[in-house]
Amino acid sequence: MRFRNEKRVSTNSAAIIDVTAAIIESNGYFLIAKRKGGKRLEHKWEFPGGKIEPGETPEECLARELKEEFGVVTEIGDFIAESVFSYNDSKVRLLGYRAKYISGEFRLDSHDEIKWVRMDEMGNFDFAEADLPLIEKMRSLSK
Repeated sequence: MRFRNEKRVSTNSAAIIDVTAAIIESNGYFLIAKRKGGKRLEHKWEFPGGKIEPGETPEECLARELKEEFGVVTEIGDFIAESVFSYNDSKVRLLGYRAKYISGEFRLDSHDEIKWVRMDEMGNFDFAEADLPLIEKMRSLSK
C-alpha cells in the first residue's frame, strides 16, 4: 500500500493529514508514547510516528520520525490498519505499521514518557482517538 505524494487531500472543508504510527512489539509488550504538554493532543498516549512529508512513503516517514523523535533505528514491516478521525479543525488518516527496533537508545524529544505495555493494559491509558482503531485491530490479530 503506497501513499507517495498524498500528504493532503481536500474533502469538504477539512484537509486530510496523512500520519504514520509504529506498532513496535517486544516479547508481548508494545511501545506507547505520551505526548508533551502544550502540544496538540497534549498528554494523550499514542503509537509513535508522524506526518508524511511530500515525496515520502509511509514507511520512509515512519523510519525518519522514529530516528528524529526517539534516536532509534527501526525496520518498518507490514501495514496493519488505517484509521480516519476528525479532530476539531482537521481530519487525520493514521496508517499503522509493524516496526522492529534495531538499535539506538530511546530518548524523549516530542513526548513526556514512553512505556512498554501488554495489549490487555491498553485500556488503562488515555489514547488519542485516531489510535483506538489500531488497538482494536491489534487485539483482533492476537486472538
